Amino acid sequence: MKRILVIEDNEQNLYLIRFILEKNGYAVIAARTGMDGVDMAAAHAPDAILMDIQLPDIDGLEATKRIRASATGRDVPIIAITSHAMAGDRDKSLAAGCTGYIEKPINPETVMKEIETYI
Repeated sequence: MKRILVIEDNEQNLYLIRFILEKNGYAVIAARTGMDGVDMAAAHAPDAILMDIQLPDIDGLEATKRIRASATGRDVPIIAITSHAMAGDRDKSLAAGCTGYIEKPINPETVMKEIETYI
């Protein structure tokens, strides 16, 4: 079973993402802050990471850079899932090291197809 690390501070978004991933056969590891996500990525070596950009300590872009700098995080797909939908936000996420970019609100009917294009 593939393990997905979800770094998301919003409880409702985390619940929805966890529900969708588990329904589709993935094990979910959750972190509520950027620093916890960086630590959990190193400790658990997940198969993929879903990264919120707005987090309460370090933002998702900085967390992505730190994960990419670690030995276990160089090749893992990191998918930004964010409400940042302004011009240039996708480019900023990709420049920070994200593999993909999905805009919120999450569409439960299509989000797995989007996620699985990166995994």
